Amino acid sequence: MTNPDQFKHVMGITKAAKAKGSNVKVFFTWDATHNAKKEAGFPELCKIADDVSICVDSYKNMGYDIDDIPEGLEAKKMATQAQHGIIIEDYDCYLSL
Repeated sequence: MTNPDQFKHVMGITKAAKAKGSNVKVFFTWDATHNAKKEAGFPELCKIADDVSICVDSYKNMGYDIDDIPEGLEAKKMATQAQHGIIIEDYDCYLSL
């Protein structure tokens, strides 16, 4: 996810996919890392999705301290683009917002 204005759609897609029994991983990069700090629903997304991670370099470039872990996220989920690549390779469906 790169567009910070699409968070509500990520939540809706995640809830729908989970209701159908699908596994969902969400990766936030560039401007979308603002969602980790500014969207009230971010901790809920971390609970309902199978995996949520953010690009630590993008987070830093958006002005955040990398030691300030967003609520709901584990420190090990402050990841690199390699995590993004793993998601692309491991899942049958990939959606970019």
